[in-house]
Amino acid sequence: MAKTNAGRFFEDYSLGQVLTHAVPRTVSGGERALYHMLYPARHALYSSDVFAQASGLPASPLDDMAAFHIVFGKTVPDVSLNAVANLGYGEGRFLKPVYPGDTLRSVSEVIGLKQNSNGKSGVVYVRTRGLNQRDETVLEYVRWVMVRKKDLDAPAPETVIPDLAKTVPAADLVIPEGLDFTGYDFDLAGEAHRWGDYEIGEIIDHVDGVTIEEAEHMQATRLWQNTAKVHFDATFRPDGQRLIYGGHVISMARTLSFNGLANAQMVVGLNAGAHANPCFSGDTVKCWSEVLDKAETSAPGVGAIRLRLVATKDGSVGELKGENGKYLPGVLLDLDYWALMPL
Repeated sequence: MAKTNAGRFFEDYSLGQVLTHAVPRTVSGGERALYHMLYPARHALYSSDVFAQASGLPASPLDDMAAFHIVFGKTVPDVSLNAVANLGYGEGRFLKPVYPGDTLRSVSEVIGLKQNSNGKSGVVYVRTRGLNQRDETVLEYVRWVMVRKKDLDAPAPETVIPDLAKTVPAADLVIPEGLDFTGYDFDLAGEAHRWGDYEIGEIIDHVDGVTIEEAEHMQATRLWQNTAKVHFDATFRPDGQRLIYGGHVISMARTLSFNGLANAQMVVGLNAGAHANPCFSGDTVKCWSEVLDKAETSAPGVGAIRLRLVATKDGSVGELKGENGKYLPGVLLDLDYWALMPL
């Protein structure tokens, strides 16, 4: 009996299947330091205990996307080890801040299956929860991933595509307990722009760009324990290139968006997301954002802003899809999310 794990293939999944992922991870300030080194993140709430405490939190939490990477990475051996590509996200909510000392683990449920017409692969939909040491759900999201078949003769499962909400309603966003932006220090945060300064439909060019390097990508996938073969093994793809982990592009774009959205402090909702085109070492990532919606919250001085974050490799701004409705070839990421911002 084989003692090694070759990963699941498409025919190994069944509707309702629950996957308990190994191995729990206790986070420390090391994760924050490495995250800020890789991207480099600059949002004040995640950089300073003093700033976070002035905003009503007990300390500076781990960056939301760093927590997402840790929870996501745990799922890879069971969900996407044999993936062709990670396709999209939806119904994501960040429910509790993660602090140094917390221990995170992940559990997923298969909620949809669809074999592709070529019979060589299929799409698996999973709902994943990240839990802390108190069994509290700190974040949850749905993702769908294209997975290879091992046995091409295996019968196709019944097609079930989950009916996912297009957006997380603003009323369902969870505001961290105690968060208070009434005494917010805009000078320390880096920009003066507040919630009321942004208009729905406004497009923000974040100006800066970063050229992706093989070394930093490999550091990121190892840090988040994302062992999907498309990221590690150059022989896995016919073109001999390692695919850049989509989460690496998400975090790079989120960091670049600081220039223009420095006060979009906390990510609390993930409405939708698509990795529109593959990213490879040598691509230069730039990004722009569109303000999609705004909402008030019950927390003092805190507003919610819904943003579309688009990462490109050609530097285009405001262009997303062609006349055929498909993403333009220069678009890498289309991410729709909610963030918290001072009023």
